Amino acid sequence: MGRFANKTALVTGASSGMGQATARLLAEQGARVFTAQRGAADHEAIAADFADPTAPAQVIDHIAQTAGQLDILINNAGVMREGTVEETSEADWHLQLQVNLTAPFLLTRHAMPLLKQNSGAIVNVGSIEGLGSNPRHPAYCASKAGLHGLSRAVAVDHGPDGVRCNAVAPGWIDTPLNVDFIESLGDPEAFRAQIGGIHPVRRTGTPAEVAQLICWLASDEASFVTGQVYTIDGGRTAQLSLP
Repeated sequence: MGRFANKTALVTGASSGMGQATARLLAEQGARVFTAQRGAADHEAIAADFADPTAPAQVIDHIAQTAGQLDILINNAGVMREGTVEETSEADWHLQLQVNLTAPFLLTRHAMPLLKQNSGAIVNVGSIEGLGSNPRHPAYCASKAGLHGLSRAVAVDHGPDGVRCNAVAPGWIDTPLNVDFIESLGDPEAFRAQIGGIHPVRRTGTPAEVAQLICWLASDEASFVTGQVYTIDGGRTAQLSLP
Protein backbone atom coordinates (compact mmCIF):
# COMPACT_ATOMS: atom_id res chain seq x y z
CA MET A 1 0.00 0.00 0.00
CA GLY A 2 2.80 2.45 0.80
CA ARG A 3 3.25 5.01 3.55
CA PHE A 4 1.06 7.55 1.75
CA ALA A 5 -1.90 5.25 1.12
CA ASN A 6 -5.22 7.13 1.24
CA LYS A 7 -3.36 10.47 1.23
CA THR A 8 -3.84 13.27 -1.26
CA ALA A 9 -0.88 15.50 -2.09
CA LEU A 10 -0.26 18.69 -4.05
CA VAL A 11 3.19 19.43 -5.47
CA THR A 12 3.71 22.79 -7.18
CA GLY A 13 6.29 23.22 -9.91
CA ALA A 14 6.40 19.52 -10.73
CA SER A 15 7.18 19.60 -14.43
CA SER A 16 10.86 18.81 -13.79
CA GLY A 17 13.61 18.64 -11.18
CA MET A 18 12.87 18.36 -7.48
CA GLY A 19 9.12 18.83 -7.91
CA GLN A 20 8.88 16.08 -10.49
CA ALA A 21 10.97 13.70 -8.37
CA THR A 22 8.86 14.44 -5.29
CA ALA A 23 5.56 13.93 -7.09
CA ARG A 24 6.83 10.64 -8.50
CA LEU A 25 7.96 9.36 -5.10
CA LEU A 26 4.72 10.34 -3.39
CA ALA A 27 2.75 8.49 -6.07
CA GLU A 28 5.00 5.44 -5.87
CA GLN A 29 4.35 5.31 -2.13
CA GLY A 30 0.59 5.38 -2.48
CA ALA A 31 -0.52 9.02 -2.60
CA ARG A 32 -3.02 10.51 -4.98
CA VAL A 33 -0.92 13.32 -6.45
CA PHE A 34 -1.99 16.62 -7.95
CA THR A 35 0.60 18.88 -9.54
CA ALA A 36 0.27 22.57 -10.38
CA GLN A 37 2.55 24.49 -12.76
CA ARG A 38 2.64 26.36 -16.04
CA GLY A 39 4.03 23.52 -18.16
CA ALA A 40 2.92 19.95 -18.69
CA ALA A 41 3.42 17.47 -15.86
CA ASP A 42 2.51 13.96 -14.82
CA HIS A 43 -0.18 12.83 -12.37
CA GLU A 44 -3.35 14.97 -12.03
CA ALA A 45 -1.92 18.17 -13.47
CA ILE A 46 -3.48 21.58 -12.94
CA ALA A 47 -2.44 24.49 -15.16
CA ALA A 48 -1.35 27.34 -12.91
CA ASP A 49 0.85 30.41 -13.12
CA PHE A 50 1.80 31.41 -9.58
CA ALA A 51 2.74 34.89 -10.73
CA ASP A 52 -1.06 35.33 -10.77
CA PRO A 53 -2.26 35.95 -7.19
CA THR A 54 -5.59 34.26 -7.96
CA ALA A 55 -3.95 30.94 -8.91
CA PRO A 56 -3.50 29.49 -5.39
CA ALA A 57 -7.20 29.72 -4.52
CA GLN A 58 -8.16 28.21 -7.87
CA VAL A 59 -5.76 25.29 -7.43
CA ILE A 60 -6.94 24.46 -3.91
CA ASP A 61 -10.60 24.81 -4.91
CA HIS A 62 -10.04 22.37 -7.77
CA ILE A 63 -8.55 19.81 -5.39
CA ALA A 64 -11.33 20.32 -2.85
CA GLN A 65 -13.97 19.78 -5.54
CA THR A 66 -12.16 16.85 -7.17
CA ALA A 67 -10.69 14.91 -4.24
CA GLY A 68 -12.45 16.34 -1.20
CA GLN A 69 -9.26 16.22 0.84
CA LEU A 70 -5.67 17.43 0.95
CA ASP A 71 -3.18 15.85 3.34
CA ILE A 72 0.18 17.02 1.97
CA LEU A 73 1.18 20.37 0.48
CA ILE A 74 4.60 20.71 -1.15
CA ASN A 75 5.37 24.32 -2.10
CA ASN A 76 8.14 23.84 -4.64
CA ALA A 77 7.44 26.28 -7.51
CA GLY A 78 10.01 29.03 -7.74
CA VAL A 79 11.70 31.59 -9.98
CA MET A 80 15.01 33.43 -9.94
CA ARG A 81 16.15 36.58 -11.73
CA GLU A 82 19.74 37.73 -11.38
CA GLY A 83 20.91 41.26 -10.64
CA THR A 84 22.24 43.37 -7.78
CA VAL A 85 19.82 45.67 -5.95
CA GLU A 86 20.83 48.39 -8.39
CA GLU A 87 20.13 46.16 -11.38
CA THR A 88 16.92 44.51 -10.15
CA SER A 89 13.75 46.12 -11.43
CA GLU A 90 10.71 46.41 -9.20
CA ALA A 91 8.93 44.07 -11.59
CA ASP A 92 11.57 41.35 -11.11
CA TRP A 93 11.56 41.93 -7.35
CA HIS A 94 7.79 41.56 -7.13
CA LEU A 95 7.76 38.51 -9.42
CA GLN A 96 10.22 36.60 -7.23
CA LEU A 97 8.47 37.56 -4.01
CA GLN A 98 5.10 36.63 -5.51
CA VAL A 99 6.08 33.20 -6.83
CA ASN A 100 8.55 32.18 -4.12
CA LEU A 101 6.85 33.55 -1.01
CA THR A 102 3.37 34.98 -1.52
CA ALA A 103 2.10 32.00 -3.52
CA PRO A 104 3.16 29.51 -0.79
CA PHE A 105 1.48 31.78 1.79
CA LEU A 106 -1.75 31.85 -0.22
CA LEU A 107 -1.67 28.12 -0.97
CA THR A 108 -1.18 27.42 2.73
CA ARG A 109 -3.98 29.79 3.73
CA HIS A 110 -6.47 28.31 1.29
CA ALA A 111 -5.41 24.72 2.02
CA MET A 112 -5.44 25.00 5.80
CA PRO A 113 -9.12 23.97 6.31
CA LEU A 114 -8.44 20.77 4.35
CA LEU A 115 -5.10 20.13 6.07
CA LYS A 116 -6.71 20.47 9.50
CA GLN A 117 -9.17 17.70 8.72
CA ASN A 118 -6.51 14.96 8.60
CA SER A 119 -3.52 16.38 10.51
CA GLY A 120 -1.79 17.37 7.29
CA ALA A 121 1.81 18.25 6.53
CA ILE A 122 3.38 21.12 4.61
CA VAL A 123 6.91 21.09 3.19
CA ASN A 124 8.25 24.30 1.69
CA VAL A 125 11.21 24.14 -0.68
CA GLY A 126 13.54 26.93 0.41
CA SER A 127 17.23 27.19 -0.39
CA ILE A 128 20.64 27.58 1.15
CA GLU A 129 20.25 31.07 -0.30
CA GLY A 130 17.75 31.67 2.46
CA LEU A 131 20.71 31.14 4.82
CA GLY A 132 23.50 32.80 2.80
CA SER A 133 23.82 34.40 -0.60
CA ASN A 134 25.32 33.85 -3.98
CA PRO A 135 26.20 37.04 -5.89
CA ARG A 136 23.46 39.05 -7.59
CA HIS A 137 20.50 37.27 -5.99
CA PRO A 138 18.93 39.81 -3.56
CA ALA A 139 15.29 39.13 -4.39
CA TYR A 140 15.74 35.36 -4.53
CA CYS A 141 17.57 35.33 -1.18
CA ALA A 142 14.94 37.55 0.43
CA SER A 143 12.12 35.34 -0.81
CA LYS A 144 13.73 32.10 0.39
CA ALA A 145 14.64 33.56 3.80
CA GLY A 146 11.03 34.67 4.06
CA LEU A 147 9.81 31.20 3.15
CA HIS A 148 11.92 29.70 5.93
CA GLY A 149 10.37 32.19 8.37
CA LEU A 150 6.88 31.46 7.10
CA SER A 151 7.47 27.74 7.68
CA ARG A 152 8.32 28.34 11.33
CA ALA A 153 5.35 30.67 11.84
CA VAL A 154 2.87 28.22 10.34
CA ALA A 155 4.28 25.43 12.50
CA VAL A 156 3.80 27.51 15.64
CA ASP A 157 0.29 28.70 14.80
CA HIS A 158 -1.12 25.45 13.47
CA GLY A 159 0.65 22.81 15.53
CA PRO A 160 -2.38 22.81 17.88
CA ASP A 161 -4.53 22.03 14.83
CA GLY A 162 -2.43 18.95 14.08
CA VAL A 163 -0.75 20.50 11.04
CA ARG A 164 3.03 20.28 10.71
CA CYS A 165 5.14 22.61 8.56
CA ASN A 166 8.82 22.28 7.68
CA ALA A 167 11.17 23.50 4.98
CA VAL A 168 14.10 22.05 3.09
CA ALA A 169 17.05 24.19 1.99
CA PRO A 170 18.74 22.51 -0.98
CA GLY A 171 22.16 23.51 -2.24
CA TRP A 172 23.42 22.78 -5.76
CA ILE A 173 21.09 20.15 -7.21
CA ASP A 174 21.39 18.70 -10.69
CA THR A 175 18.09 20.01 -11.98
CA PRO A 176 17.64 20.29 -15.76
CA LEU A 177 18.28 24.05 -15.47
CA ASN A 178 21.62 23.53 -13.72
CA VAL A 179 22.65 20.69 -16.02
CA ASP A 180 21.89 22.83 -19.10
CA PHE A 181 23.95 25.65 -17.58
CA ILE A 182 26.94 23.36 -17.04
CA GLU A 183 26.69 21.93 -20.53
CA SER A 184 26.69 25.45 -21.99
CA LEU A 185 30.14 26.15 -20.55
CA GLY A 186 33.35 25.72 -22.50
CA ASP A 187 34.62 22.92 -20.25
CA PRO A 188 31.70 21.25 -18.42
CA GLU A 189 33.85 18.56 -16.81
CA ALA A 190 36.25 21.11 -15.34
CA PHE A 191 33.31 23.02 -13.87
CA ARG A 192 31.85 19.83 -12.39
CA ALA A 193 35.16 19.10 -10.71
CA GLN A 194 35.37 22.66 -9.41
CA ILE A 195 31.87 22.78 -7.99
CA GLY A 196 32.22 19.27 -6.59
CA GLY A 197 35.23 20.50 -4.67
CA ILE A 198 33.20 22.94 -2.59
CA HIS A 199 31.15 20.02 -1.25
CA PRO A 200 32.66 17.67 1.36
CA VAL A 201 30.91 14.75 -0.38
CA ARG A 202 32.74 15.84 -3.58
CA ARG A 203 29.66 15.98 -5.78
CA THR A 204 26.43 17.86 -6.28
CA GLY A 205 23.00 16.52 -5.32
CA THR A 206 20.20 14.91 -7.28
CA PRO A 207 16.49 15.78 -7.33
CA ALA A 208 15.72 12.27 -6.05
CA GLU A 209 17.81 12.88 -2.92
CA VAL A 210 15.86 16.04 -2.11
CA ALA A 211 12.60 14.22 -2.81
CA GLN A 212 13.51 11.57 -0.23
CA LEU A 213 13.90 14.24 2.46
CA ILE A 214 10.70 16.03 1.45
CA CYS A 215 8.70 12.82 1.55
CA TRP A 216 10.11 11.85 4.93
CA LEU A 217 9.07 15.23 6.34
CA ALA A 218 5.60 14.77 4.86
CA SER A 219 5.23 11.28 6.31
CA ASP A 220 4.05 10.05 9.69
CA GLU A 221 7.63 8.98 10.35
CA ALA A 222 8.34 12.68 11.01
CA SER A 223 5.26 13.17 13.21
CA PHE A 224 7.25 15.01 15.94
CA VAL A 225 9.14 17.24 13.48
CA THR A 226 7.79 20.71 12.78
CA GLY A 227 9.06 24.26 12.42
CA GLN A 228 12.44 23.12 11.08
CA VAL A 229 14.56 24.05 8.07
CA TYR A 230 16.60 21.06 6.86
CA THR A 231 19.71 21.93 4.87
CA ILE A 232 20.51 19.38 2.17
CA ASP A 233 23.67 20.53 0.43
CA GLY A 234 26.34 17.82 0.67
CA GLY A 235 28.00 19.75 3.49
CA ARG A 236 28.65 22.86 1.37
CA THR A 237 27.56 25.38 4.02
CA ALA A 238 29.42 23.49 6.76
CA GLN A 239 32.78 23.77 4.99
CA LEU A 240 34.83 26.91 5.56
CA SER A 241 36.80 28.31 2.65
CA LEU A 242 40.59 28.15 2.74
CA PRO A 243 42.88 29.30 4.21
